[in-house]
Amino acid sequence: MTESFHRSGEYENPYEGQQQAPVNPEWPPPPAHAPAHAPAHAPHPKKRGRGPLALIAAVAIVAAAIGGGTAYGIQELTGNDTVASSSTSTNVVPSSQKGTVAGVAKAVSPSIVEISATSNAGSSTGSGVIITSGGEIVTNNHVVSGASQIKATTSDGKSYTAKVVGTDSKKDLALIKLENASGLKAATLGDSAGIQVGDQVVAIGSPEGLSGTVTSGIISALDRDVTVPTEEGQDQGQQWGQGQGQGGQWPFEFGGRQFNGDTGSSTTTYKALQTDASLNPGNSGGALIDMNGNIIGINSAMYAPTSQASSSSDAGSVGLGFAIPINTVKADLAKLRAGATD
Repeated sequence: MTESFHRSGEYENPYEGQQQAPVNPEWPPPPAHAPAHAPAHAPHPKKRGRGPLALIAAVAIVAAAIGGGTAYGIQELTGNDTVASSSTSTNVVPSSQKGTVAGVAKAVSPSIVEISATSNAGSSTGSGVIITSGGEIVTNNHVVSGASQIKATTSDGKSYTAKVVGTDSKKDLALIKLENASGLKAATLGDSAGIQVGDQVVAIGSPEGLSGTVTSGIISALDRDVTVPTEEGQDQGQQWGQGQGQGGQWPFEFGGRQFNGDTGSSTTTYKALQTDASLNPGNSGGALIDMNGNIIGINSAMYAPTSQASSSSDAGSVGLGFAIPINTVKADLAKLRAGATD
């Protein structure tokens, strides 16, 4: 959501047309040539009036304060660890392709990775979003939970070993870091508070291991209370992957009903964005993007209807997907960087 000030930029001189000199010594400006016989000890004013310079300085301070609220990670770290953040008006997509799915895909795909996680229970495939050029990646906790080995592959085919930096199972978020990575294209984190129902969105991830898959749709609803498991016993590392976990899909609960399997006894609930953009196993941890190319959510759950006669591999997207709002991610990032293991 763009915040801006509107001001005319004109200064009304209260002394115009009057003979007496104004109180403020800075207005009007001093003559171009100083008097030939200036007094040796000119008195200095004890107080400075609120002329145009004072007004401009005050405005600059206010604008800086607002800028600090909308440009999240810039003040945290510099260099390879700088997080690019913006309001929803920032256009990452070139103007010639503005508002097109192709433009969004071209601009953002280099910032999305495929994540392969291996644990004692098997292996899984998910997705992640590069948030710094040095290789910090945001994904879902259930993608990497319990993993003994993690690999990430970028859109150009380069593969990196990754380590978990911090996890937050209550928000289903995790931060991982690629080893020996530099010069990566970081995504721009948007402002999910500015999202409206009906806004067009694009999802990028690795469904069923098909890396770089792009789908599109709209925001179907806001603030959905989605309940998901937090315990590793629910095969969190496999539910969205191609592993051997039972059910094959990430289980979740909504409105008192459970979908895609049993969520278990240990759960957490968060407010999610609902989208009809097609999400499938492997999209988990990937990006939900606005048409300006800003990341507005981390894809986290989907509804996949199954029956006793069908296997989990037969289940697919029916246009009911959910994403963690990016503002939730930004609020949690400092905690994840500090090595949280909740």
